[in-house]
Amino acid sequence: MATMKVSAPPQNLPVPLEIADSPRARRRGLLGRAGVSGALLLTPARGVHTLGMRFAFDVAYLDREWRVLSVRTMRPGRVGLPRWRARHVIEAEAGAMARWGVRRGARIVVDGAGRSAE
Repeated sequence: MATMKVSAPPQNLPVPLEIADSPRARRRGLLGRAGVSGALLLTPARGVHTLGMRFAFDVAYLDREWRVLSVRTMRPGRVGLPRWRARHVIEAEAGAMARWGVRRGARIVVDGAGRSAE
């Protein structure tokens, strides 16, 4: 399993990360789940929706250098606006991004995905 870390202290502990890098996996995302342990990386992606979701979740939009452009909490039944500079999206349960220190300008490091993304 891959992991992600926020490159800036204080919260740079590894977080379990699922990677959705095929069209089918990105379409499925978190649909049908009651929750998520860790986070889900959608790549490539510029936006998400919460139609059919059972829970609110945090969304971090990342640029091609893996810097966080913005973080939002989305409730079920919403369609998020695409972020045109975004290349990746990370989804996690509501409140998780704040606990992990994911905020605008932070850099995300992904390890164990068959390649290291920095």
